[in-house]
Amino acid sequence: MGVALILSGGLAVALAPVSVYANEDGNNNCGVDTAIISCSGVNNNDGADIQETALWYVITLGIKILVGLVGVAALAGVVYGAVLYTTAGNSVEQVKKAKGVFTNIALGVVAFALMYALLNFLIPGGINWNF
Repeated sequence: MGVALILSGGLAVALAPVSVYANEDGNNNCGVDTAIISCSGVNNNDGADIQETALWYVITLGIKILVGLVGVAALAGVVYGAVLYTTAGNSVEQVKKAKGVFTNIALGVVAFALMYALLNFLIPGGINWNF
């Protein structure tokens, strides 16, 4: 009983709400130092470029991750289709299935390339690949 009371008290302290205040030192910093996101241009009212905001960085980082994941998925699909094709032997159905896998991979990569080109057109200045 006593241990449960102590643990519940510690849990209440751990889950207590924390007050967060805006950074008032005027240095245009969001007050949070992270290894991934720079908050140097958070306040856009002072004429800062939108490409220097944290949200912009998160969006472009997400697009970069998607490009990598699509590449890995396409490579895995090609390996799967190749294994199907090489182990088909005299099975016409397995050859047809392997060709279907290759066709779907090609369509998926082309569709993703068109989407990526559209995003580069919509995003001012394109996607910056500098890490």
